[in-house]
Amino acid sequence: MQQLQDRFGRRFHYLRLSITDACNFKCEYCLPNGYQPQGKPRHLAADELGRVMAAFSECGTRKIRITGGEPTLRKDFEQIVELAANTRHIDTVATTTNGYRLAECAADWQRAGLQQINVSVDSLDPQAFARITGDSRFDLVLKGIDRALELDYRKVKMNAVLLKEHNGKQLPQFLNYIRDRQVDIRFIELMETGLHHDYFKQHHLPGQQIQQQLLQQGWQLDARDRDAGPALNYSHPDYAGRIGLIMPYAKDFCASCNRLRVSSTGKLHLCLFTEAGIELRDLLGSDQQQPELIARLHSALHGKHETHYLHDGDSGATPHLASIGG
Repeated sequence: MQQLQDRFGRRFHYLRLSITDACNFKCEYCLPNGYQPQGKPRHLAADELGRVMAAFSECGTRKIRITGGEPTLRKDFEQIVELAANTRHIDTVATTTNGYRLAECAADWQRAGLQQINVSVDSLDPQAFARITGDSRFDLVLKGIDRALELDYRKVKMNAVLLKEHNGKQLPQFLNYIRDRQVDIRFIELMETGLHHDYFKQHHLPGQQIQQQLLQQGWQLDARDRDAGPALNYSHPDYAGRIGLIMPYAKDFCASCNRLRVSSTGKLHLCLFTEAGIELRDLLGSDQQQPELIARLHSALHGKHETHYLHDGDSGATPHLASIGG
């Protein structure tokens, strides 16, 4: 088995697999006008998704994160989780969700093989949450997180996009939340996308500002695992949870890249912010095409750039994060 590797020696063992670009929330920084499909969506069917997973697993992938849009909108979400969990060599199955179905379905998903859950919660203030997401189900989302903790999922994380005008001063609320909960909060620096230049200018908050506050309050940077991604994780002896920072504008952010993305329409994306995608769908019709599919994956890695170009104001071909799964 030859592991996927690019020209810069980076190895890729983590697949973010989008199963839909649809979402039922209207987050300001992603889909402020709600989901608006361009024609009739042609999302990969479950058997096609299974072939993507199998090919990546034969190339060294060990973790699959099922993403969207909102992945749990798909009626066959549980079946897709089970497919991932039963794929040879895959030892971690995760998802990122807005959490609206979590309280009801967490146990069923766990039985299907889901081990890790990231829930998008951009504010712990119900009114701010509603302003950011266009949805008022704040209490239901938090109930879902509590349910996942009760079920002892391997990891439960909360994702919060840093937004200067909405949550930039809410670090104390987030810290209070994880004082007695084993939840990792990931603060994600707002990234500029093709449709949101003005929003980015108004709301961008550098992650270093949160980093400085954490250090001043005694938080310590955790040692990085060998296969760790770009997040910097911080711990504090007085807190059950941890804080993670994802700062894509920081120096050398891309040096530890270990993930690839496949969109819900079957395109391989080597970076969240570069090319329009490399077609895979023509090789997903049968199991007999797997050798050719694997060869295409290896060939595609030769074209991966050393870094994104966000620093230059170039967000590539990504219109919004829901389009290829964030």
